[in-house]
Amino acid sequence: MAFKNIQQFISALEKEGELIRIKEFVSPELEIAEVTDRISKSDKGGKALLFENTGKEFPVLMNAMGSYKRMCITLGVNDLDETGKQMEDIFKQLASPKESFTDKLKVLPMLSNIASWMPKVIKGKGECQQVINMEPDLSKIPVLKCWVHDGGPFITLPVVNTKDPVTGMRNVGMYRMQVFTENMTGMHWHLHKNSARHYHEYKKLNQRMPVSVVLGGDPVYTYSATAPLPDNVDEYMLAGFLRKEKVKLVKCITNDLEVPYDADFVIEGYVDPNEELICEGPFGDHTGYYSLQDNYPRFHVTCITHRKDAVYPATIVGIPPQEDAYIGKATERIFLTPIRMAMLPEIIDMDMPAEGVFHNIVIVKINKEYPGHANKVMNAMWGAGQMMFNKVLIVMDGDVDIHNYNDVFKAIIKNVNSNEDVYFSKGPVDVLDHSSKRFAFGSKLGIDATNKSKEETFNVDNSTITSFININKIKEMFPEVKDVKDFNDVNLPLAIITIKKDRKNHTRKLANDIVGEGLLTNFAFVLFMDDNIPLYNMKDVIWMAANNIDPERDCFYINNKEDEKQNGLFVDGTRKTKLYDGFTRDWPNIVVVDDVTIASIDKKWDKLGLGTFIPSPSLKYKPLLFKGGAVAEED
Repeated sequence: MAFKNIQQFISALEKEGELIRIKEFVSPELEIAEVTDRISKSDKGGKALLFENTGKEFPVLMNAMGSYKRMCITLGVNDLDETGKQMEDIFKQLASPKESFTDKLKVLPMLSNIASWMPKVIKGKGECQQVINMEPDLSKIPVLKCWVHDGGPFITLPVVNTKDPVTGMRNVGMYRMQVFTENMTGMHWHLHKNSARHYHEYKKLNQRMPVSVVLGGDPVYTYSATAPLPDNVDEYMLAGFLRKEKVKLVKCITNDLEVPYDADFVIEGYVDPNEELICEGPFGDHTGYYSLQDNYPRFHVTCITHRKDAVYPATIVGIPPQEDAYIGKATERIFLTPIRMAMLPEIIDMDMPAEGVFHNIVIVKINKEYPGHANKVMNAMWGAGQMMFNKVLIVMDGDVDIHNYNDVFKAIIKNVNSNEDVYFSKGPVDVLDHSSKRFAFGSKLGIDATNKSKEETFNVDNSTITSFININKIKEMFPEVKDVKDFNDVNLPLAIITIKKDRKNHTRKLANDIVGEGLLTNFAFVLFMDDNIPLYNMKDVIWMAANNIDPERDCFYINNKEDEKQNGLFVDGTRKTKLYDGFTRDWPNIVVVDDVTIASIDKKWDKLGLGTFIPSPSLKYKPLLFKGGAVAEED
């Protein structure tokens, strides 16, 4: 359904018991984020939160799409797969043969529907322009500072509107914006994004680039700005399809861009491509680590307009799960259909685990038809849009439920010969990837977990192989080893070893020594992690390991002398340093809040109306910090 404004969306959430109003004062600096972090990590994403007392004129809406149910409410469906099914039906109707005049007539209602979803510019001012401030002051908006080492307050749900100066095609994206002054922010668009391409086109033309930033309105606008659409596909057309009603646009006051009629805020301005860049960040990012300082364009605000009853929408990102996990789940379900219909019809299903922070881990299930089919899928997906950022891609077939990660892991162990069914590639990686040897360029790991044909390789059912590990002897002989976990009790040849690194190439040397002493044999996978991570929570282990590896650099083999094909893949998931690993880039810390903020929220918890006390998630993760601030210091 189409929400006429954010207030109607809030009412819908409240009616469904999905929203809590907080009347007690909670500060936009760290405190709102801390409360939201506690709620968003609770069962099924907790509730949406409306902070009505922010010390500013406007309330703040948080965690609005932070559950499966609220994501469905946002999109007007009962199940996220419904939207993909609707897309599939449209494609089939349009692409099917039209042999008779009657068949052609049947398509007309569908074409009429599609036309009704196209954005339309209307005359006059919009509800978003009920109040016009020609002397803009961002300090009047409750912009959040979310994490201790953030460079300042950041606008975290900006719907950024730009146009290609050559073609006139609109792009709507989401790029965080650090507030520097009352009328100037950074504009953090990555080098792979369309808005960054527009920026370079304006630079060639020696022209200022008009930019308008939308906040609020129908939440579908926010979702559509995050969607991985092909170049030159209008995000407001997607929004029209999702809400089954066209997006009405009005012309901005100080530039020639058009924005949704019903938005809560519009921040108008420009970027001067010839102006010196500004140092932006750090920022506690969706990877769970800080993205570090870098230089980005300056956005100059020329006007701020808003509704009289405007609500400021925001989000926090950090250690998963957060609200963005559910936004990502919607993308996974919606865009499975176009991937399958336009590029890879063999794909049956797809899963992006929250621990993989969208781009680090993707699992796909295919209808396998020939030898090498899994490799074909890997190469195609790594070359498709934002899937180019994927780091670990697991391909499965058969009757495996890829949304059940225990079943996934059992299938990997059963079907993967880690000496032969693991593949490496190179290509672009997300600019937030802190572990790649070079900025935005690194390696990828493909795991073929399909059932193998005779032309490929012999299935090696690792579950039938007896693996051996002498944990006590390993700890006795190697004092740098803090903990060891194996899964022999469930017949899985996997081991995780935590170590305190204190010399060059420590991980590989230790692995060689352990295998050489006969203390570990017949393991398909052995993962090394830093000594500060507990091994009782596998989700956290997977989250950190996936963030910390550059696969080609950090995956290696050590085979038994007697049978070189028995021991499998060793993975170094530890932090990389210049001293011990020759790593020359800065390594970020994870994001947690400070003790003062934790104590403040603890003290006022009973006044917030949030029910049973929830301790700060940061208390759990503080032991994972290294010395230093946003940048982890060398030992």
